[in-house]
Amino acid sequence: MMQPAPFSPCLIIPCYNHGPMMAGVLESLRPFDLPCIVVDDGSDAQTADELQRLACITPWMSLTRLPANQGKGGAVMAALRLAAEKGFTHALQVDADGQHQLSDVPAMLAEARSYPDCLISGQPVYDDSVPKSRLYGRYITHFWVWIETLSFSVKDSMCGFRVYPLRPCLQLMEKKTLGLRMDFDTEIMVRLYWQGTRSRFLPTRVTYPEDGLSHFDAVKDNLQISWMHTRLFLGMLPRIPYLLRQRKDRPEHWSVTQERKGLWGIRLMLAVYRTLGYKAFRLLLYPVITYFWLTGRKQRNASADWLERVRTIAAQRNISLPYPLSTFRHFMRFGESMLSKLASWQGDRTLTDPVLVNPEICESHIASGRGTLILASHLGDIESCRAIGALNYRITVNALVFTEHAERFNQVMKEINPQAVVNLIQVSQMGPETAILLQEKLDAGEWVAIVGDRTSASQHQRGEHSRIIYSEFLGQPAAFPQGPFILAAALRAPVMLMFGIMQQQRLHIYCESFADPLILPRGKRLPALQAAVDHYAARLEHYSLLAPHDWFNFYDFWQHPADVAPDRKPD
Repeated sequence: MMQPAPFSPCLIIPCYNHGPMMAGVLESLRPFDLPCIVVDDGSDAQTADELQRLACITPWMSLTRLPANQGKGGAVMAALRLAAEKGFTHALQVDADGQHQLSDVPAMLAEARSYPDCLISGQPVYDDSVPKSRLYGRYITHFWVWIETLSFSVKDSMCGFRVYPLRPCLQLMEKKTLGLRMDFDTEIMVRLYWQGTRSRFLPTRVTYPEDGLSHFDAVKDNLQISWMHTRLFLGMLPRIPYLLRQRKDRPEHWSVTQERKGLWGIRLMLAVYRTLGYKAFRLLLYPVITYFWLTGRKQRNASADWLERVRTIAAQRNISLPYPLSTFRHFMRFGESMLSKLASWQGDRTLTDPVLVNPEICESHIASGRGTLILASHLGDIESCRAIGALNYRITVNALVFTEHAERFNQVMKEINPQAVVNLIQVSQMGPETAILLQEKLDAGEWVAIVGDRTSASQHQRGEHSRIIYSEFLGQPAAFPQGPFILAAALRAPVMLMFGIMQQQRLHIYCESFADPLILPRGKRLPALQAAVDHYAARLEHYSLLAPHDWFNFYDFWQHPADVAPDRKPD
């Protein structure tokens, strides 16, 4: 069996009219003691002379000049071929314009040494120098790459700071004609993914110098990138079965399944909404939701089961449903709720101006000056608690969440609107520290929102089924967490229910007084707790029947944690 060649990297730099910057770039690369291949992509005489001068005084640099300008992709491919001819196994590409954080070269090479069969790429961290048009354009490309790979694993396909494994790259270049200009970086990454070469990403700072020279042609390059995405999308279609087989389908309980969304997805939607407006967002929503609907078998089945349960209960109780039920429309309503969030976070009330039902309940709590605990749910727009801020801007709402993504989510909210009135408080479990923190918030007159319809993943992972209580919900016992109700009793604060559901194309906010305070007597603690959970479940059921498509628990809500064997991954 042939042994893999020892790890042998080099540097490659495509250069087109960046003569004044090259001396500084080479000086920054000198400490890494790596051979460097510079490809002059048909530069003007001034840059050609400067590169020739540098080649004479830099023994570790070799210079090749292309007779005519081919574009960045053409220059990089020429450099990759030269690197392979010289016996190198990997090539670290650095752009000649000085945008890259070259101090990250050792980390990139270490990652390539650890994962020699992968493409190692920088994942840009931008400062304020980045042009907004370029930034938003990247988000759109990210979206199309996710579609073309049917995967979120490609975190950034446009960064030119990357380490190429030469063998799979040359195999691809022999079989396919790749884009020669700015479309190259994305196309080679996607086609390598199709070929079986995965990408790994390292965060790296990228700056745009004030005196920097960019060769990006907004019209020509955007047209080429659009044509590239068209080709890749058409090439993806026959590969769908293969790409879907690559997706790991590990059976697990819903509580340890990560939600299918991420920081880049939120930012992409924000970019589309900000630059193209509501109609473009709605248009984009259809292919996105169609993708999730087609590939999310578990979520689709859970949606079908949920809607069938709603139909059955409505028929038994002679209740008229507000609209025909459909799993696709169920998914679409979830996507539309994301638009509502974006508009709300930006302070745009044209789409989200809510109808506050029984406003006197909220107003009375505000007038009291006391902190209030809101019991919310995953029915409809949880962030509808922002509507409270419209009544009184001095009210601060803190949302308690059990998710490792809360910190990133909060980061995006602050990026969108630094004056956001909702703060996300991330916790891994209920405990004394959580109670003390929330008590401080309530004592300061702030409000705290917590969902009462989901048990945390850690409870299932640790087998803490004693912290779960069952209540009748749509005809069958379902598991609810004890924590929110015990916490409400411990905090001795007024408790209010809140449900934000879509009716007649408007968001309706329903508020109900729940307890003031919630009391769980020592001698009758369990019956009182059961009564509180039953009351909550009954109201959740009531509003679920008013807006079935607003149910955003896309899993088997009635699955019993006790049915999951502790010695294997739950299913």
